[in-house]
Amino acid sequence: MAGHSQFKNIMYRKGAQDAKRAKVFTKLIRELTVAAKSGAPDPDMNPRLRSAVAAAKAANMPKDNISRAIKRGAGGGDDANFEEMRYEGYGPGGVALIVEVLTDNRNRTASNVRAAFNKHGGTLGESGSVGFLFERVGHIHYGADTAVADDMLEAVLEAGAEDMETNGEGYEITCVPDELNAVREALAERFGEAGAARLDWKPQTTVTVAEDTAGPLFGLLEALEDDDDVQRVAANFEVADEVMERLGA
Repeated sequence: MAGHSQFKNIMYRKGAQDAKRAKVFTKLIRELTVAAKSGAPDPDMNPRLRSAVAAAKAANMPKDNISRAIKRGAGGGDDANFEEMRYEGYGPGGVALIVEVLTDNRNRTASNVRAAFNKHGGTLGESGSVGFLFERVGHIHYGADTAVADDMLEAVLEAGAEDMETNGEGYEITCVPDELNAVREALAERFGEAGAARLDWKPQTTVTVAEDTAGPLFGLLEALEDDDDVQRVAANFEVADEVMERLGA
C-alpha cells in the first residue's frame, strides 16, 4: 500500500493557508452551495454535500455558515449559479498543473488564471494538455490521531481502497473514483467522518524541482490558491526536504 506521494503535489510553504482562513471559508461555502444545488440538501442523501460538510467542519467553519450555504444552494437563487471548470498548463520547471474552479464569471476567472501563469513563468494550455499525466482518484484524509497505522491500514484494505500514504499530518487514502463513497462510508463506520473525501488528481510521474525553480513555482501555486474562484490545484512535482527547509527559513 506504500509508494506514491501524490498529495505532496500541492506542498508549499507550511502555514500559508492558515493566514487565509477567510478565503478558505469562501471556497468551502461555494462547494457547499454547489453540492446542495446539484443534489438533495440533506447530507445523508447527497454524498458530495456530505463531503463538503465534513471539510467545512474540519476547517472549523461555524454551523450557521454551513447551514446558510446549504440553504442558498437548495433555494437555487441567482447567487448559487456557479460553474465548474478546469484549466491545465505548465509551471516553472515543466511542472504540470490542473486548476479546478467554481466561478460565477468565467471571463473573470480565465483572465485571472492566465495572468497568474504568465506572471510566474508558467504557460496556460488547452484542455487535455496535461490531464494525461494524472489519474483521477478518490482521496480520503484522516488525521494522525485517528488510529495507529496498523489499524488504519487494516481498515483501508477491508474497505477496498487502493493505496494509503502516511505523513506528518495523517493518512492519505486513495481509491478508484466509483468506490469513493463506499470506501468513505466503510471507514466512517469505524473512525467517524473523514477530514476530507473528494475526487482528486494523482500524478502518474513527478518532476523534481530545483531550488531556483521552486520559488517561482510556489509563487504560482500561491497566486492560484489565493483566487477565490480556485477550489483546488494539483501538480506533479517533488521538492527535496532540505530545499523546503531553506525556502521556509
